[in-house]
Amino acid sequence: MTQQSGTVLITGATGFIGNLLRKRLLRDHCAVRCLVRTAVVSSNDGAEIVQGDLLEPATLGKALEDVDTAYYLVHSMSGGRAGFERRDREAAENFVAAANLAGVRRVIYLGGLGETGDELSEHLKSRLEVADILKTGHFATTTLRAAIIIGAGGASFEMVKSLVEHLPLMITPRWVTTRCQPIAVADVIEYLAGCLVDERTTGRTFDIGGMDVLTYKEMMERMAKVVGKRLYILPVPVLTPKLSSYWVAFITPVPASVSMPLIEGLKNEVICRESAIRDIIPLQLTPYEEAVRRALQGG
Repeated sequence: MTQQSGTVLITGATGFIGNLLRKRLLRDHCAVRCLVRTAVVSSNDGAEIVQGDLLEPATLGKALEDVDTAYYLVHSMSGGRAGFERRDREAAENFVAAANLAGVRRVIYLGGLGETGDELSEHLKSRLEVADILKTGHFATTTLRAAIIIGAGGASFEMVKSLVEHLPLMITPRWVTTRCQPIAVADVIEYLAGCLVDERTTGRTFDIGGMDVLTYKEMMERMAKVVGKRLYILPVPVLTPKLSSYWVAFITPVPASVSMPLIEGLKNEVICRESAIRDIIPLQLTPYEEAVRRALQGG
């Protein structure tokens, strides 16, 4: 294990994970630089703010100057449903080219769990494609693959929360029986920060998940119990993930450009197939119900 030195760049710094990671790294006295797309973003906590856009290669040079390690936390779904895979691909390719020129040593990428194959959703295919593109860089890439991240402001959590709060009776497709392995956002942040200082994670891919492997039906039922609501779920075989994504997008506050690809991905089982990260960065993982309680309190 070695202590990281040099500037740490966070792409996607204003997002759900990036914002929490910035605070965590600053507590560790890291020199943190945040790449943001709009100049109106400012920081009074010691982080350096640099304006740039991964879809505009000419804006990336200053952001990557003197960077030792970069976190890649961006996705393009919020920019609209149409073409997000292309935007994700272009952003990753532009980042690799700029990072190569700048001599970046390491990249840490937070991607998604999911088996390979032809039946993956567009969202999971895009996450895997980005991981492959990053691995073509001259830098060493550490990839963490997570399923649903439980935390206030996370798109997947906010979708499930809205369904539980607004629909006492849900007629749902077969995806409610798909298994997943949700993880508390605090645990994700600890893994991301731990990879920065532990060189044993360099150049490797790790699955990260919480203590509990649950179906989506069990996730919603347990969340309903935490919030004190009664929930009735009636699975029906004719309602496809694509069809259900329309009413989920209507009910939840998550933009349709984000919620619909996520819902369509629920047909794919997303559980950890290995646990090597736990030997390198040992954590006391947060139980699902406790992660939900913290998220409902804004954590």
